[in-house]
Amino acid sequence: MKILAEITDVRINGRGGQGAVTASRLLAEAAILEGQYVHAFPNFGPERAGAPVTSFARISPEPFYEKTEVYEPHIVVVIDPTLLDDVPVVEGLRDGGTIVVNYDGEKDSLVKYFEGVHANIYKVAGSIIATEEIGRNVPNLVMLGALIKVTKLVKVESLIKVTLNRFKGVLGEKNVVAINRAFEEVE
Repeated sequence: MKILAEITDVRINGRGGQGAVTASRLLAEAAILEGQYVHAFPNFGPERAGAPVTSFARISPEPFYEKTEVYEPHIVVVIDPTLLDDVPVVEGLRDGGTIVVNYDGEKDSLVKYFEGVHANIYKVAGSIIATEEIGRNVPNLVMLGALIKVTKLVKVESLIKVTLNRFKGVLGEKNVVAINRAFEEVE
């Protein structure tokens, strides 16, 4: 009898108003569409726009009962690159984990933020993509597009389906374009 489920822990770091909580929920909904088991939840500090926000998603092909905060994530997503200077975004990241950062500079310049961290580091110009495709700097779903490309946690089609269900009409369509662009442009 197997006692522990195989769980992938994801921590999403952003600022209030950037959609970190929505991102973890939509990632979880996409996983549910694929028959996986999930738990998605936020961790708020002061509830105001611009304050650091952390949200989490746990995804497993098997049922699980762990309901604690994610202290040792397999994957870290950084929606707001200014957090790299302010918040220990990779604290507890497991060796060999994955980091996906909204960053429009050279990938080599990210190294200074992750010295001593043994992880796969990816970046995508999330703010630029969101502004160009959606019309405002809310790169939460852009970052999920990049995350899915590099981790294959869920299929991009599943993310698109839950996105179109959550955001109706033109806003949903714009988000889909942004997700697909990030999926292609992540490096």
